[in-house]
This record gives sequence, C-alpha cells and structure tokens, in this order.
Amino acid sequence: MKKSVEEDVFIPLYPKSTVEDKSSLRSKFQERRFWSAVKLLSNVVLWDGIVQEDKVRDLGLSKLLNRYLLLNILNTPLGLDNIEKCEKVVACLPERWFQDLKGGSTLPELLNFSQHLLQ
Repeated sequence: MKKSVEEDVFIPLYPKSTVEDKSSLRSKFQERRFWSAVKLLSNVVLWDGIVQEDKVRDLGLSKLLNRYLLLNILNTPLGLDNIEKCEKVVACLPERWFQDLKGGSTLPELLNFSQHLLQ
C-alpha cells in the first residue's frame, strides 16, 4: 500500500484558469487522477482493523489526503464539484476514528480538511 501511495499517485496541479474549462484535456486528466486517488483512499481505509490504525491513518490521511487530495480540493472552485469531492472523501473515513473525540474536535491529520469544510 505504501509503495502504491508513494509511487502511483499523481495529481497534476494546473492554474485555475486552465481547469475551469471542464471540457479541456487538462481538466479531465486532473479529475480522473483525483478520483483514482479517492478510490485508493477508500481501499487503504478498508484495511483499518486489520493493519495497525496509525499506519492506515498515516497512509490515508497524512499522505493521500493531505499531500494530494486536499491540494486538488483547495484548487477546485467552491460549488457543487467541491462539495461532491469533500463528501466522497468524508465517506471514506471510518466512523470509529471519531468515536472518542470530544465535541468540536477532529483528528490532527484532518485539521486542514476540517478548516476547508468550515469555510
């Protein structure tokens, strides 16, 4: 899993003006790469409970979400596309990771994502 996250994930960052045109090849390529990384996130998180939780969180949250997915989400204009991306990422996260948290707090690896959601 670690090798896949470190070597197979690539989401290019293009200027917003380039990807605003959803029909452009760059925009389509970036979107395909984003959704491929979301699928990998969901697959990595499926190992929770089998592989040590800290390893799954490191790969899924620290590496995939914060290194790749969040950058793309932050470069996506606010609107329905951004909401859909955020919903899909949240749907990947196991509920049990949040059971022992106090109200108003989140996992340290999710601070930046949480701030984006609050925006």
